[in-house]
Amino acid sequence: MKPHDSLVRLKEFQVNEKRRQLQQLQMMVSEFEKMSKELEHQIVLEESKSGISDPNHFAYPTFAKAARQRADNLQVSIRDLKSQQEAAEIAYEEAVADRDKAAALGERDGAMRARA
Repeated sequence: MKPHDSLVRLKEFQVNEKRRQLQQLQMMVSEFEKMSKELEHQIVLEESKSGISDPNHFAYPTFAKAARQRADNLQVSIRDLKSQQEAAEIAYEEAVADRDKAAALGERDGAMRARA
């Protein structure tokens, strides 16, 4: 096995790992957004049952307060995950570029050996 072959394989492994990390972050964001929408729906239902939609009202439903807090926490988590996702996209693009450079280097070396 030629040294550049192992380098290309290593770079391919790194690209696959970055892709997997990116997909995992995308899946988490999607799940959190879904959970947040479900909580918002539950809040609306609870508020309509009680007839009180002001969270500062003394008789505001406890369940709605807790659900609202969970939804807010999910939104913070979504923002954090999206920033991680942006960083992961950049890392993925860099890994792809490194792999492509290594492959091109290997092809160039192979062509030079063939001529020699």
